[in-house]
Amino acid sequence: MDLFSIFNGNYIGFFTRLRSMAVTTRLTWLQEKRLQHHFGGKQFSLLYKASVHEFSSENLLEKCCNQGPTITVIYSENYVTGAYLLDSLQEEREVPVILFALQETEISEYKTGSHRLETLFYDMYRDAFGYRVDIKKPPAGFWMDLGNKRVAMSSKVSEELGLPQPCTTSFQECEVFRCKDLLDERKEEGVIVLKRTLLSAMSTYKPYKDMVHQIRILLLGPTGAGKSSFINSVKSIFRGHVTNQVLVGCDATGISKKYRTYPIKDVNDGQCLPFILCDSLGLSEKEGLCAEDIVSILKGHVPDRYQFNSMEPITSRHRNYIHSPSLQDRIHCVAFVFDATSVEQLSGEMVAKIKRIRREMIKYGVVHLALLTHVDSINLITVGDFPDIYSCVPVKLKLETVHRKLGFALSDILVVSNYVSEWELNPVKDILILSALRQMLWAADDFLEDLPFE
Repeated sequence: MDLFSIFNGNYIGFFTRLRSMAVTTRLTWLQEKRLQHHFGGKQFSLLYKASVHEFSSENLLEKCCNQGPTITVIYSENYVTGAYLLDSLQEEREVPVILFALQETEISEYKTGSHRLETLFYDMYRDAFGYRVDIKKPPAGFWMDLGNKRVAMSSKVSEELGLPQPCTTSFQECEVFRCKDLLDERKEEGVIVLKRTLLSAMSTYKPYKDMVHQIRILLLGPTGAGKSSFINSVKSIFRGHVTNQVLVGCDATGISKKYRTYPIKDVNDGQCLPFILCDSLGLSEKEGLCAEDIVSILKGHVPDRYQFNSMEPITSRHRNYIHSPSLQDRIHCVAFVFDATSVEQLSGEMVAKIKRIRREMIKYGVVHLALLTHVDSINLITVGDFPDIYSCVPVKLKLETVHRKLGFALSDILVVSNYVSEWELNPVKDILILSALRQMLWAADDFLEDLPFE
């Protein structure tokens, strides 16, 4: 083969790959998520797009045969229809088929049983002599003529799916996706490796220039936001099993009435890790933790197990008041904790209170972040989304809300899913919690580095 042929072949191959990389679905993010969740939490990989790979059943089968379960999506003018095949596309083999229709945000489905491919694709349907048959009644209640961009459904199927008549309509696009579980084996292995890396980073972490032995992280936020649950979740990860040492409230009054400091022990060697999580009384519009107590906590005057009184802040006359706190007693990072499912409903009084507290923290140079809990309770979000959680549209909207209402930089807003009702640890949850904790430690290092030289 001459040099030109080699170059020409590479050139064509490059642009073929480039063209393939540019193929994207016509589904919106919301449509894709609704379909994924409707069919049991799947990950879609685009195999075939008619406008790119030609409107041909032969090309579709070439791209999609033996690829495992697939979903065919057909785009008509006013709605999206299609077929979910629970097994691999294979010629001369029956495949279980579920027909569906997606109209706005509603999905309806109709189970047709198992069918051979030639009953689904018009240009494959032939009689005993090999001649293509012009069918008027679809054998599976559904057939698609890719070449002429037509799709037909029986009256019964159209009625079950809530689609208008006539039963034969034209369409503009057809796509086929491979369907896999959101967390396949390869992703699960990557998650486990990442968890090990994060655990190692936490256990070997040392505060900036060894200025303190342990970083103190204060959790603040509205009552019921998930402060105590976050502490339990961190403890659970390092103990190797779910624990509920810190009492968690289930009503509007919460449980935390005392200031508590929680060191975290590593189950491997029993040693305390280089950080302490500090829990406090929740914030509320009228009562709750008062601003004076917050300042005293930040400065290191408040002892462990101090009983809060929302009407009377701690003073130097308290018997356990820390009169000369060291740098070790001070707070090095603050995490404002919010429930992701209700952050939009924060009252004007609460927003104003948090902004006042933030101004005090800026005054004292304390670095602070926002932590959104209950991310798994956001509509359409599942554990399978956690590895790419910050790219999920509903999560992005939550981050924008916190940024707009409270002024936190988007890069300073973290999301987690606490252990609340589970009995077993989940490595995907763990990496979110550990990643958030790592960000807090980095923020504490920034605080220590910014302290004036003494």
